[in-house]
Amino acid sequence: MKFFIDTANLDEIKEAHDLGVLDGVTTNPSLMAKEGITGDENIIGHYKAICDIVDDNVSAEVIATDYEGIIREGEALAKLDDKIVVKVPMIKDGVKAIKYFSNNGIRTNCTLVFSAGQAILAAKAGASYVSPFIGRLDDISTNGLELIEQIVSIYQNYGFATEVLAASIRHTMHLINCAEIGADVVTCPLKVITGLLKHPLTDKGLEQFLNDHKKAQQKPAIA
Repeated sequence: MKFFIDTANLDEIKEAHDLGVLDGVTTNPSLMAKEGITGDENIIGHYKAICDIVDDNVSAEVIATDYEGIIREGEALAKLDDKIVVKVPMIKDGVKAIKYFSNNGIRTNCTLVFSAGQAILAAKAGASYVSPFIGRLDDISTNGLELIEQIVSIYQNYGFATEVLAASIRHTMHLINCAEIGADVVTCPLKVITGLLKHPLTDKGLEQFLNDHKKAQQKPAIA
């Protein structure tokens, strides 16, 4: 399973990269705005800064919703760096654009996917990744994990090369459940990735080992 971090914060990206488990980054306009990144030039510069940190797979989202606009923006983003994956919304013109990008060697991430039917269309168009949003489905009392499992099964049935990128991951159990059902990628906040490190028995065991070591280093009392 690949681990992507869902953020535009450079410090968080560096921390995840330094941990040695990071495979990519996903961003969107909301995450850019959260970091105070506004204006086309600043956004482009920020994408370049992200690409300087990670080894591959930087999803950069188009803003346009019409076919010509998506193509124009996507091609400009792809030219920034070979690591860029153009993030395209699951809309009619988006699917058409994904087909164009696929035919022209540009990787894509089809985002805002909420049904198996949408995932099939994205795969048929040649998307590199498809991003079902687990957390947002959970928010409306729909089981997002069941959708991931369904898409994985369909893709396996027909040998689609599109990778299932589980998005809107809210907590560590989301991540672990996605691993169990065969998602190719998860994208999540840094706290979800680092949350995998934590277990009370690990902390307790380490504390005991260190205390025992300290005792072993103490000089015996002189009679």
